[in-house]
Amino acid sequence: MIRLSAKSRYAVSALLHLAIHNEAGAVPLAEVSVCQGISMSYIDQIFTRLRRARLVQGTPGPGGGYRLARPPETISVGEVIELMESDRRRRAPGSALDEVLWSGLTAEIERFLRGITLADFVDRPQIREALARQYAGEHWRCDVCGALASRGPVQASQGR
Repeated sequence: MIRLSAKSRYAVSALLHLAIHNEAGAVPLAEVSVCQGISMSYIDQIFTRLRRARLVQGTPGPGGGYRLARPPETISVGEVIELMESDRRRRAPGSALDEVLWSGLTAEIERFLRGITLADFVDRPQIREALARQYAGEHWRCDVCGALASRGPVQASQGR
């Protein structure tokens, strides 16, 4: 089983949260922290990296927060994982067979992950139906933390 660092998993989850709410405006980091179960100090570290890589952009002040810097269909899960894993040391191959096996397998996994975008998840019918329920009224309410915000309604049938 391949294991990703917590930082990679949290970064993908946080960006998916932004992608889901992309049409409604900037998302406060506190909301991402509570809804995704990530401590504020850790989410701040992650967003510093995401901002430097120009995957997110911040909006300061009241009603501010973060948005995706690019459309969700142009941000791949593989790109996010590669960014977050870039500081992890690679294990040296043990043998020529080991090198061939694992370098080929790693290349296949990376290719697969680069083929999955944030929009691929957001466009799933289950996600769109959950969004329609969340945005049913004038206000948006997070199903996880119960946060209430007026970011405007989102239509379930809107595509990317």
